[in-house]
Amino acid sequence: MTPEAKVKARVRRILNDFGVYYTMPVTGGYGNSGVPDFIACFKGRFYGIECKAGGNKPTALQWKHLADIEAAGGVALLIDETNVEDLRKEFENV
Repeated sequence: MTPEAKVKARVRRILNDFGVYYTMPVTGGYGNSGVPDFIACFKGRFYGIECKAGGNKPTALQWKHLADIEAAGGVALLIDETNVEDLRKEFENV
């Protein structure tokens, strides 16, 4: 399992622990490139969650999608192995 896949697995566990609705969009073919790894909704809040690992950073297009989510009133999160438990705190405080 790649380091990023491990981060995604941890994010998935946290989302399931809290009963968060989520989907992981497919970006190939007819999909929309740059969309966050997880699109989620919890207690009426819209979340875009981009996962990275090993110091990797989002692409310019990924940053644009995260900024667009925030501009629309949603919550955009960049999660990696150093802050994945912050996601749990996010949902505990909603």
